[in-house]
Amino acid sequence: MDAKPCIESLTVKNSHVLPPDTNSHGTLFGGKLMAYIDDVAAIAATRHCRKPVVTASIDSVDFLQPVFEGDTICVVGFVTWTHNTSMEVFVKAITENLLTGDRKVCTTAFVSMVAVDENNRPTPVRPVLPESDEEKWLHSEADKRHKQRKERRKDSKEVADKFGAGFPWA
Repeated sequence: MDAKPCIESLTVKNSHVLPPDTNSHGTLFGGKLMAYIDDVAAIAATRHCRKPVVTASIDSVDFLQPVFEGDTICVVGFVTWTHNTSMEVFVKAITENLLTGDRKVCTTAFVSMVAVDENNRPTPVRPVLPESDEEKWLHSEADKRHKQRKERRKDSKEVADKFGAGFPWA
């Protein structure tokens, strides 16, 4: 399969932050922002591989800046790296005060998406071709992040096995 440029998966989502989207502090619910991140990552990954995708993991999401009611939130993502059946999608969210024009990056995340076939089994994806300096920089560290995710997943499985599916701890 031929490599596909990162830019071809670029996905942008803008949304006005309204009162139902906010908590008692007047800022965007973290879960709402995480849903936007997952949505943008899924669209970007699907654009890259043109197959259905599922979310495998979202790396740590650090809320760097608050997003206030009345602001907009712009979530941007693109595929930075691929590995057999999985894709790493870089996502950043930018908050903008519409009255002042002040813009700030409020979070960044790496999302791992897996392409699936008609039986919901992982299926191969084409490589990605980084072209800009930023894309090349993200791509150069992706294998290291992939290995960290595998280790974290192993640890998560160990915790799940230890605590089981009983409620609350049995």
